[in-house]
Amino acid sequence: MSPGVPALPPNLRRPHFIGIGGAGMSGIAKILDRRGARVTGSDAHESDSAEALRGHGVPVRTGHDAANLPADASSVVVSSAIPADNPELCRATELDIPVVHRSQALAALMEGHRAIAVAGTHGKTTTTSMLAVALTVMGVDPSYAIGADLGVPGSNAHQGAGEIFVAEADESDRSFQIYTPEVAVVLNVEFEHHANYASLEEIYESFEAFTDRITSTGSLVISADHEGARELTRRLAGRGGPRTLTFGESPEADVRILGIVPQGTTSRVTVLVGGERLTFTVSVPGRHYAYDAVAALAAGHAFGLPAHELAPALAAYTGAKRRLEPKGEVAGVKVVDTYAHHPTEMAADLEALRETMGRSRLLVVYQPHLFSRTLHLGAAMGEVLALADASVVLDIYPAREQPIPGVTSDLVVDAAKAAGAHVTPVHDMASAPSVIAKMARPHDVVVTMGGGDVTTLGPEILAELSRTGADDGHLSW
Repeated sequence: MSPGVPALPPNLRRPHFIGIGGAGMSGIAKILDRRGARVTGSDAHESDSAEALRGHGVPVRTGHDAANLPADASSVVVSSAIPADNPELCRATELDIPVVHRSQALAALMEGHRAIAVAGTHGKTTTTSMLAVALTVMGVDPSYAIGADLGVPGSNAHQGAGEIFVAEADESDRSFQIYTPEVAVVLNVEFEHHANYASLEEIYESFEAFTDRITSTGSLVISADHEGARELTRRLAGRGGPRTLTFGESPEADVRILGIVPQGTTSRVTVLVGGERLTFTVSVPGRHYAYDAVAALAAGHAFGLPAHELAPALAAYTGAKRRLEPKGEVAGVKVVDTYAHHPTEMAADLEALRETMGRSRLLVVYQPHLFSRTLHLGAAMGEVLALADASVVLDIYPAREQPIPGVTSDLVVDAAKAAGAHVTPVHDMASAPSVIAKMARPHDVVVTMGGGDVTTLGPEILAELSRTGADDGHLSW
């Protein structure tokens, strides 16, 4: 551990995590455990993350119950997804145990480090993961906290011995406004998280507050191509803020993309950085992932790391969980899983798959995520599904939200049909593997897509294909 890292604050020495299996929560819990905290936690359901924590000696209970909360807990750590009536949270109030938001715990862990915080409506997880992997390959041994595993469960966080801390900065609930990074990355800015933001203007104000927290000697690394990012740059101009370093294909970009050449499931990327022309490999398919790699390179460059060393190290990143994650192949049908749930993300992943598929057909099992998002973006989601050869659309995954009258997955289905897509609504999720297996034939690619429990269908689809095989005849829509 870096010698400048301070001791844990008293309220994080015996923390109890409510929802400890979550992608962000489990990583913070892991680092706290590594730093000597006595961590406990609970989650509503079993998960690989919870089991990984148990493997490191962290007691994790399944189900929420007031009895799960240790009476001597120094704090209760929560995310914005935990409702006020959670029994463990209510018990903490009765015992006057401090409540700490997940972002506050992460900010405390970043103290004493040189922090890189990666923000943006899309691409945060990938860019943060790329940086973490590349810096590790370079021997820097960074600490990091990412919103997804880097392959095996529990690999979403690490307490390193180096001085750098790389963190995914979540704008969804404005919590990223409390971080104090030396380098802040803004990949893009779009209107999202409709339950927490009333307008795009509020999104801009939130990102402005985030950039205001950059240290006085730090840097803002921001896209030169994305319109939302350009608008944020215009708003920040003349405010006397941190040094700004842009990246992208724009001729004015400080780290300029000269070319992205797809090569099967990889890409060759050529950039001009600091007057040096570099060509390196990105080991995941799709232009958007190549773009994320350039963002990671620009962040390292702003940090003073040698670009000619960081660029080849980026090739070591081979993907994060639920980011076009291969699930298997049966009867000549490949199954892939992706977390994409916003239309921009959906389109990027479908286009990336198209680049690698040749003449294969693309079948999608899509689960809309959140009623509020579907209300505002359901039509755009449906239009994106026209990029697939055929789609199955499930009911909305509510997560933390209550239903909104009149808002159903029919909004997506109707828009998809209007866009000319072949789409089948499936309201019984348990029947989806059978429906998609009947559609599939050899050489097809099936992608399960969405931010909810649609991810569980990949193995079930493979099992169904193993049982029934794939139809090698003509598909009837």
